[in-house]
Amino acid sequence: MINFLKNILNNNDVYKQEEDNNKNLELLCGLMIEAAYTDGKIDETELNKIKLSLVNIFDEKPDEVNLVLKEAVKNKNNSKSLHHYTSYINKNFDDKNKIILIEALWEIVLSDGDIHDYESNLIRRLAGLLYISDINSGNARK
Repeated sequence: MINFLKNILNNNDVYKQEEDNNKNLELLCGLMIEAAYTDGKIDETELNKIKLSLVNIFDEKPDEVNLVLKEAVKNKNNSKSLHHYTSYINKNFDDKNKIILIEALWEIVLSDGDIHDYESNLIRRLAGLLYISDINSGNARK
């Protein structure tokens, strides 16, 4: 009976962790699409950079990334507020991961070879909402 209860609790922990991972992926993907679409268009280079960032930097599974990315692109016009993204990130990411996220967002924005004022403004606002100093944000851009 005790083993049965332990298994139930362990399965709930695994389920909760999987649920958290899915939420992380959805939010990261949504935020990256938001950054890429700030200039009014998303090209294939930006989409590829988003996929690579999610797989290589954030250790997400490629198949899951493709599914979530398709959904995020389809819903790009139903964007959420920055507060929606940043409140979750502030609760679940440490400072190091926040800076890594800002670096990834800069790479996505810069991947099309053109920096739009709205894109750099978005990342500056995100850095402020994530409590990242201007110095660290500037270093992330480099």
